[in-house]
Amino acid sequence: MNDPASVPAPAASRNPLRRIYQWVLSWADTPYGVPALVAIAFVESSVFPIPPDVLLIALALSAPTRAFRFAAWCTLGSVLGGLFGYLIGYALWSTFEPYIIGPVFSRETFELVTTEYQKHGELAVFIAAFTPIPYKVFTVAAGVAQINIVGFILASILGRGGRFFLVAAVIRLAGPRAKQLIDKYFDVVTIVTGLLLVLGVVLYQLLR
Repeated sequence: MNDPASVPAPAASRNPLRRIYQWVLSWADTPYGVPALVAIAFVESSVFPIPPDVLLIALALSAPTRAFRFAAWCTLGSVLGGLFGYLIGYALWSTFEPYIIGPVFSRETFELVTTEYQKHGELAVFIAAFTPIPYKVFTVAAGVAQINIVGFILASILGRGGRFFLVAAVIRLAGPRAKQLIDKYFDVVTIVTGLLLVLGVVLYQLLR
């Protein structure tokens, strides 16, 4: 029989994103879960690859009665992180561009997002904040496009808050089955909801 120590680790354990994912989850079992949630939500809004929903779900499942409080902290960290991403694009883009274009996201993606801002403004921020679309691309691009900062903040609060409080509500209502439901259906629900909201805005513009 092979020595267990000599058996190679599963492929997933060598995946950098999988290791980051497990590291994020590990904070749920420490007294620093909430500060870690705020910090991860902050950095995810500009550069970090793992969404804070992972830790939010773990914390909320461990204390369902505090789920909405966790969602509020997560929203705060994410919106502040979005403002940092906006600052990078608005005032520090020439310094950060070599470290972001390529390592974080492609130039094609970034230029596409900037173009969408010229068409849809704050609505694009809300859609990215609420749905699984990478929010970090939109926060930096918002600064480069120099969209209205007040509109950016409001769209971020509504989008990020809507997303995280939806997670908290599912956990409060579904209990132990919440994680399974979120893993299976959450991305679909947020995409469909986001599309319905966009449709509502378009219809309003056409009918007014």
